[in-house]
Amino acid sequence: MEYLSTRGEDHNTTFEGVLLNGLARDGGLYLPKSWPTFNSSEIANMQGLSYHEIAALIISKFTGDDIIYREVADLTKATYENFTHPEVAPLKFIEDGLYALELFHGPTIAFKDYAMQFLARTFHKALSKSGKRSVILGATSGDTGSAALQAFQNLDSIDIFILFPYGRVSPIQQKQMTSLAGLGAHAICVSGDFDTCQDIVKGCFNDHYFRDEVNLSAINSINWARLIPQIVYYFTAAVKLGAPDQKVAFSVPTGNFGNIFAGWAAKQMGLPIDRLIVASNRNDILPRFFENGKMVREKVHQSLSPSMDIQVSSNFERLLFELLERDAELCALKMKEFASTGFFDVSLGQLKVAKEIFAAYRVDDAKTTRRIKFLYDHYGMIFDPHSAVGLEAAKAARDDEVVSKNIPIISLACAHPAKFPDAVENAIGVRPELPQHLSDLMDRQESKIDIDGKVEAIKELIFINKRN
Repeated sequence: MEYLSTRGEDHNTTFEGVLLNGLARDGGLYLPKSWPTFNSSEIANMQGLSYHEIAALIISKFTGDDIIYREVADLTKATYENFTHPEVAPLKFIEDGLYALELFHGPTIAFKDYAMQFLARTFHKALSKSGKRSVILGATSGDTGSAALQAFQNLDSIDIFILFPYGRVSPIQQKQMTSLAGLGAHAICVSGDFDTCQDIVKGCFNDHYFRDEVNLSAINSINWARLIPQIVYYFTAAVKLGAPDQKVAFSVPTGNFGNIFAGWAAKQMGLPIDRLIVASNRNDILPRFFENGKMVREKVHQSLSPSMDIQVSSNFERLLFELLERDAELCALKMKEFASTGFFDVSLGQLKVAKEIFAAYRVDDAKTTRRIKFLYDHYGMIFDPHSAVGLEAAKAARDDEVVSKNIPIISLACAHPAKFPDAVENAIGVRPELPQHLSDLMDRQESKIDIDGKVEAIKELIFINKRN
């Protein structure tokens, strides 16, 4: 398996190179040179397999000779055997034609665990083989940070630094990041929003001297190896509902476009996905693009679903590259234009291609609250605000007949409701409790580093705090 960059200058890269580099050296994002596929009989044969067995089949398509199937199977078994539900990612029936895919049964009770727990083991394996050390730098709008710090702490070969925006994550999310006492794990509170944090990460990666000096790598979804494990639960959910014979649709709460791009990748691999529903909150850069073909950066607004409070969807570059028929030079020009002006557009023909698979909806806080209450009142089910955004968008897509009645919609429930207790309690009058393993979270001692939103300040901090 070989990889190329969306900007054309970094190519012929192996899986291990993609894993450890994170961001391509030309500033682009890695993608496979060609999409591996499963035929209908291979997908049908997934029925009855465990989650980790299906994960091994899918992930090994991307690792090639760097990590052979048997090694991948060992990694997936170790990764998912400690999740708190026997099905790992259970599919819950809500009403006729609508299901919720619960993705909060990992250690930090959010969907990021499904990739991050695997990624940490894979990183450690690759670095141990080479005898190298690495510094991991990432930005978070909430869940990525806690999942990453929890997964990568106490690894001898890795120091991890996670940037989060001051006052723009939930108290539970912040405490999950700042209460970890593991070696080599650093939670960095940045003055600014998520896009500020993300710009710092990109600035550090684009300084090649610094990047090489500390052996910098990324675990945000800009790292293709982070997205690969997320493809798995699209397959497991669809197979439970009868794929490949039954088409399915997915509604995905998204800000950075990573989780839903994993769904698009699953479709390229042969999964019969009819529609991918982009569910955004009031930060609606993605719905606006799918309406008019224009990507326009605006101010980030705080919402009840803070993990989606984003106006620069970094993973969209991967879809743009595909819409441009893999014209890396044109993709690089458009991304350069967006970096300098906050704007790029695509042709009507390219927009039409995108809308053949994607439908996009914006869901404001009032609709989010009403959806949480409706689901509790009618079904006794409690969902967090992000999951409620996805379920509201699923309902809108069905009402608009974007998805026909004979195609089930699977809406991704991306976080445990207890991660956002204030929003849930405001909607239903019930405060959700944290799972047992996190019951004392808010009483744990907090440790964080406060810093301004400057690239040079982060570089200095890394040099001072990394282990040699």
